[in-house]
Amino acid sequence: MSLGTGSKDHWSERERYTIRERCKFMFNNELLSDVKFVVPDPEGGSESMKTIPAHKLVLAISSPVFYAMFFGELAETTNSINPSDCEYPSLLELFRFIYSDEVNLNADNVMHVLYLAKKYMLPSLADQCTDFLGKNLDASNVFHVLPDAQTYEEKNLVDKCWEVIDEHGDEAMKSDAFTTIAKSLLEELVERESLNVAEVELFKAVDCWARRECEKKNLAVEGSVKRKILGERVVANIRFPVMEQKEFAEVVLDCEILTPKEAYDIMKYFNGVLPNPVGFLETKRSGGNSRISMYTALRFGLKDPAGHGELFSSDHMRLSVNETIELRAVRLFGSENNEYKVSLAVADINYHFLASMTDIFTSMPMQSDMGNYHGIRVIFNPSLTLQADTEYFFNATLEGPPTWYAADGVSHKEHDDLTISFFSDLSGGPFAELEYRLK
Repeated sequence: MSLGTGSKDHWSERERYTIRERCKFMFNNELLSDVKFVVPDPEGGSESMKTIPAHKLVLAISSPVFYAMFFGELAETTNSINPSDCEYPSLLELFRFIYSDEVNLNADNVMHVLYLAKKYMLPSLADQCTDFLGKNLDASNVFHVLPDAQTYEEKNLVDKCWEVIDEHGDEAMKSDAFTTIAKSLLEELVERESLNVAEVELFKAVDCWARRECEKKNLAVEGSVKRKILGERVVANIRFPVMEQKEFAEVVLDCEILTPKEAYDIMKYFNGVLPNPVGFLETKRSGGNSRISMYTALRFGLKDPAGHGELFSSDHMRLSVNETIELRAVRLFGSENNEYKVSLAVADINYHFLASMTDIFTSMPMQSDMGNYHGIRVIFNPSLTLQADTEYFFNATLEGPPTWYAADGVSHKEHDDLTISFFSDLSGGPFAELEYRLK
């Protein structure tokens, strides 16, 4: 036992009015200490060790684990403890909390402190750790936090992690931590109905995870090997039928994760030969973008104003929204399996351009709650922010075969809390639907 007789800061030199002040004074103090913890110091190299002096009574009245360690039937007989599962910075913060109800958490130590809080049964410290993690949670670290939150059965933190993943799946799956998650967590991810991510982006992330697993296990990075590593539960929960046909052809086929029969059947589904793709869901996840049509009904006809079998059409749309939205994509009318040269521009009322693009698009089958049609999906990357109560102009020019069109355009359309007001006649125009999310 150290009496600390040589200490310059002794009881008599400063008044400490509360028990908390007196206990805080004893933190990391040799005075009256009767046990020491010898732990690795990560800042000092692999062989470096540091000692933390402590007091059995203070530890024991704070933690039932320390009580059993020092005063239970199988109490430690030595006054020097060498725990093998922690390092100096995290154990020091555990003791700081025990002695003072204070803790200095940061991104580097919080997981280690949470582990120790669970091990030594200090729920109030665990709560501070999970609060810290929740407040600092984002797409870049969520796949680092979630596995530990599940291990420690921190349900509230787990729920927050899934909220971030549902909301920011694209960004989260591009983080370094994503490729390190366990297969069981990957299975949970692809099964989520509320996941807000383009299905092709989910597939890319899954393929990246499989490639990394092949590399870690020194296996050939081949389609059949990746399929075996992923397992049927993962593959079956990727919704290939909701992808655009071009996405499927350009991204999925080359990865060779699907069997030739599966790929063949999905291509037949895209082209209307098979009514249902066997083994894969064909409905979008509920967490995806909301869509809104500009029409009360989709009464289709072919638009060929010149009667020449070719179309050069330029049309515009003017609108405003009552709530700020993220505009993810615009859907235009096309016709079955045809290609179009599309030029699309979006500007605000001051003619500040938010987007301007020209590209070749293939018309694909589109599902709508008012009828299905063949159309063109123009994606904005990044998404466009349309501010509430501001007018925006959309101009679309299509070159190619005749397109379908719809009648009965509306002056406004409501969807949940959003109202879109249209200030131009949309009947017969190329615009079909908007894909958006409320900000």
